[in-house]
Amino acid sequence: MLAVKRPYDAILFMSFGGPEGPDDVIEFLENVTRGRGVPRERLEEVAEQYAMFGGKSPINDQNRALIQAVRSELDLHGIDLPIYWGNRNWHPFVTDTVAEMVADGVQRPLAFVTSAYSTYSGCRQYREDMQRACDANGAAFSIDKIRAFWHHPGFIGPMAEGVEAALRSFADGPEPRLVFVAHSIPVSMAATCDYQAQLADAAELVVRSLSPSSAPNDTVDSYDIVFQSRSGPPQVPWLEPDICDHLAALAQQGVSRVVVVPIGFISDHMEVMFDLDTQAAQAAESLGITMVRSATPGLHPDFVAMIRELIAERISADAAVRKLGPLQVRPDTCPADCCPAPQRPRPTGGQD
Repeated sequence: MLAVKRPYDAILFMSFGGPEGPDDVIEFLENVTRGRGVPRERLEEVAEQYAMFGGKSPINDQNRALIQAVRSELDLHGIDLPIYWGNRNWHPFVTDTVAEMVADGVQRPLAFVTSAYSTYSGCRQYREDMQRACDANGAAFSIDKIRAFWHHPGFIGPMAEGVEAALRSFADGPEPRLVFVAHSIPVSMAATCDYQAQLADAAELVVRSLSPSSAPNDTVDSYDIVFQSRSGPPQVPWLEPDICDHLAALAQQGVSRVVVVPIGFISDHMEVMFDLDTQAAQAAESLGITMVRSATPGLHPDFVAMIRELIAERISADAAVRKLGPLQVRPDTCPADCCPAPQRPRPTGGQD
């Protein structure tokens, strides 16, 4: 029996969302880019990427499967809380989900957000969207958010297992270079949050978790952190180097084998399938580099157990608070000035 710390009565599983078919893609992209002045032609270019995969993002199906796994994990450990699911950018929208929660009489919900890191787009923006959803529905509650989990053993362990499996896939020859990849963000956003420090921490924790038999010293002592999925106007600086540019630099250094580690992601959604498995893989092939992409946590039992542990942290005074590495656990309640929104440039060409 858990010693109750806080009387939560529901879990909100909140994610980015993605189109479920070709007819959804443009509207989904308009939701994602709303207020940024992105021209229609650019949206149509991005839509072509989705067309390569049947016009459907895998993220919603992945979320459904993860929610089902978490439901079983909670039941197994006697945590009898209903799970609701809401997205920022596609159905089920979080505003509709909060309406359902209000109708069901929910009074104290706790949210798990499918982002491991502390940034505006990965934390605060989700909290803002949840609060707007509560305000729009006249909810008598606000929604608490579970902490960022970049250094939890249930995230690091599955990542390390994926890297070990990727390393084993190479035959004898030069040691592969480890290249950790995460979503780029504007430099102005990075300057006001702990994203880069957390990424560096996570990468270090993964390499130090690798078994000596699968990762010789040369592999562990030499790795890179790079970025992908840059968007926005070219005059706005984003975190670099880009993965494809970095592969070209490695090729010039004589590197012929690479393990790409998607440290910024929990599942194989579009940014992994297109930016890494398609674009980066094609770039590597053209450069004569053998590239293997390691697995994301997905439905790994330790990752599913991690979500249950993070929920237990908030509802039980007796629950262990687990983390690895030197960085501290993020507070249950984010400070008011945490991860502020970036200052976006005003559109040019006479637009307001």
